[in-house]
Amino acid sequence: MSRDIIFLLAPGFEEPMSKHGRRREYCPECAEIWGVLNYFPATLHGLDIRYQPIARPRAEMVDMLGEDHQNCPTLVLAQGVDAGAGAAVKTANGRNLLDNARDIGKYFAHRYGVPVPRGS
Repeated sequence: MSRDIIFLLAPGFEEPMSKHGRRREYCPECAEIWGVLNYFPATLHGLDIRYQPIARPRAEMVDMLGEDHQNCPTLVLAQGVDAGAGAAVKTANGRNLLDNARDIGKYFAHRYGVPVPRGS
C-alpha cells in the first residue's frame, strides 16, 4: 500500500504574531487529527507524518503543492488512491489533497475502515 502524506503543525508551537503576544499554542484541527490517529492507530501505518512550522512559507508544502496550499492539516493522497464519496478533494501540482480535518476524517473512514466523523 502506498502511503499518504499528512502535514500537521507540531504541538506547542510559539506564535510570535499572536494578538496575545508571544505564547505557546496548538492547532485545534491538527489536534483533532492526532486524536483520530490515537483512537485508530492502524491509520498510522499508511501515513507519512510531516510536521510544519507555524511560519509561512512552509517550504516543503510549497514545493509539493504550490504557494496556495499551506494549510495544516493537509493530507496528500497517495498516487492512484480513491478518496471515496463525501470528501472535498482538491488538486495541486497533479496531486490530490484534503485540507481540513473533517474531510480527512471521512477519507480515513473510506480508506482504513475507521468510523466516520459525527455529523458527516
